[in-house]
Amino acid sequence: MHPPSPDTAPRERLAGAIERVTFHSEQSGFCVLRVKVRGQRDLMTVIGSAASVSAGESIEAQGAWANDREHGLQFRADQLRVVPPTTLEGIEKYLGSGMVKGIGPHFARKLVRAFGEAVFDVIETTPERLEELEGIGPKRRERVTSAWAEQKVIREIMVFLQSHGVGTSRAVRIYKTYGDEAILKVTENPYRLALDIWGIGFKTADLIAQNLGIPRDSLIRAQAGVRHALQVWSEQGHCAASPEKLVAMAIKLLEIPAAIIEEAIASEQTAENLILDRELLFLTPLHRAEVGCASHIRRLLQGAPPWGTIDPEKALPWVEGQTGLVLAPSQRAAVATMLANKVCVITGGPGVGKTTLVNSLLRILQAKRLSVALTAPTGRAAKRLTETTGIEAKTVHRLLEFDPTTFRFKRDADNPLETQLLVIDEASMMDTVLMNQLLRAVPDDAGLLIVGDVDQLPSVGPGAVLADLIGSGAVPTVRLTEIFRQALSSRIIVNAHHINQGEIPLVPAKGETSDFYLIEADDPEDIAAKLYASVTTRIPRGFGFDPVEDIQVLAPMNRGGLGVQAINVELQRLLNPTAEPLVQKFGTTYAPGDKVLQRVNNYDKEVFNGDIGRIAAIDPEQSTVTVTFDGRAVEYDFGDLDELALAYAASIHKSQGSEYPVVVIPLAMQHYQLLERNLLYTAVTRGRKLVVIIAEPKALRMAVKRQESQRRVTRLGERLREGSGVHERGAFPAQPEQPPSQHP
Repeated sequence: MHPPSPDTAPRERLAGAIERVTFHSEQSGFCVLRVKVRGQRDLMTVIGSAASVSAGESIEAQGAWANDREHGLQFRADQLRVVPPTTLEGIEKYLGSGMVKGIGPHFARKLVRAFGEAVFDVIETTPERLEELEGIGPKRRERVTSAWAEQKVIREIMVFLQSHGVGTSRAVRIYKTYGDEAILKVTENPYRLALDIWGIGFKTADLIAQNLGIPRDSLIRAQAGVRHALQVWSEQGHCAASPEKLVAMAIKLLEIPAAIIEEAIASEQTAENLILDRELLFLTPLHRAEVGCASHIRRLLQGAPPWGTIDPEKALPWVEGQTGLVLAPSQRAAVATMLANKVCVITGGPGVGKTTLVNSLLRILQAKRLSVALTAPTGRAAKRLTETTGIEAKTVHRLLEFDPTTFRFKRDADNPLETQLLVIDEASMMDTVLMNQLLRAVPDDAGLLIVGDVDQLPSVGPGAVLADLIGSGAVPTVRLTEIFRQALSSRIIVNAHHINQGEIPLVPAKGETSDFYLIEADDPEDIAAKLYASVTTRIPRGFGFDPVEDIQVLAPMNRGGLGVQAINVELQRLLNPTAEPLVQKFGTTYAPGDKVLQRVNNYDKEVFNGDIGRIAAIDPEQSTVTVTFDGRAVEYDFGDLDELALAYAASIHKSQGSEYPVVVIPLAMQHYQLLERNLLYTAVTRGRKLVVIIAEPKALRMAVKRQESQRRVTRLGERLREGSGVHERGAFPAQPEQPPSQHP
């Protein structure tokens, strides 16, 4: 949305007080204001651009009047200056707009009644006078005065960014990172923004740099661009790139000659920001992590298991007696493999008995009084592991005792975990960096059991750790393929395996009750209509599931008419239409009752990428939003709301490691770039009680058949093979496939 350019009308000046901010883009600064102009009875519409704007402020504008066909008479300002208000009414509106944390409409009225036009001076120079008001003590006074001071600096940063052609939505985060030196640091090297501030990319930093006069072909720009190109490549899952690939990516990004880029790559290597190894260029932290993963796995493979020699012929009948379950031949072979090896990988799809195997092994080892630790990459996966084993499992960050003040783990090589066996579940989600952090904290003499489904989507972060461990042949691996009889009664499990084998899922006969349904649709509009009807009406009525708590829409893509963002806006309208108060931030409207998803790891709040919660309350006075995650209340400032996205729908990638009672999956040809077997397989295996796919038949066929994803560029498998002397690739099955067993 951009202001129309003024026509040939004569230029005029206009001054007035802002009654309402109809629209303001924090990114571009473009705003639509309703203004009370002196001497005019009706409010006027003013269109222009301002870094920050609040109701109650006054404006001085230069521009021209224009008669818009749709919206009528408007003043289109090419220059717009915002000045603090001078009238008591304006001051009250300004203070109550939520711009200063701790001052909402109610408190603003109190302040203006007590101090009148002197209120700004009181806050700034004699803040102790605030305590004259009832209900205001030293704590609240301190909060208001510090928020006021912070707001002044943030406004300076906003105006600075705006003057260099950049939106202002990240000004608060820049201030929190750099403090009062923000403008100085950005001026010295704007490219540091892309490294230091979450949500600011290279392109934004580059725009500031160009406005500050840094030449396009400067070495500082080329160095930042090279790092950024490799960072973008790693965000697609790769750990490294060939020099030729990196030069090509950087030329496309920077549009400068290859010679400058090659010089920048050499400079970055000298500065040890990039490392050339095995004819590939790595970002230094990724190189360190990959080399670390390989050396720690080799270290842990050394020596005998801490449990010594256990005879499976005796242990297996004993554990069957303990659990009351008779293990199938393939499971018995798997337990024997696990007992004989200090490090072992178990992989397989749903219903193949991974949980039973892990529980059997834990029973046997606990009888030997072995200490065990259980971990998983996400809170939800750890919670599920706790439920299935009866032993407390922790997220990797909790297990390693992450300290948010120092951004370091307390558990490491010098302060290792106190355990004799570490079990890692949902290992397909472990990226190279996190796996390295975890492995370095495992003591030399401890055993390691890595459990995961290698056919799911790989980790969101760079690397393909589970696939590389299995593919290297250096780590003893059990691949389970047999689906047990109890699992065969679940169409979800049966169809997950069909999809994984490249077959179209089976649908129930007409009138037959099932936990898996496939609804065909003619086009995207038909998918949308059937999706919204299913989520809001059909599934709740037919199966008794709550549309917000129980049903999770999982879409392949974020953008587009059937993308996560569009589905969220529509489901918010349908499922939470009347909730108040609303807060609009970063292009999203939030309301009490909304289902939201955490987009990044926030260690201070102990909420992590992919966690789903509900908005419990919004407080306009304090500018805070309270979200409950599994019953735990977490508070967000309005300025931090870009960490949250609506979560009526989520991307399939974000759903990894989670399970939901009901999953609804739209598949359209507009998603074709991402339609692949492991994507659909991952989505289907997220559903616990019911899975509904709503698809164009051609899109479903493509998703089932396609396996084109580019293999991730890593060297972990190669490093492991070198250390072990293994040259053959691939896992060995626990035993040839058996007919379905009576017992899981």
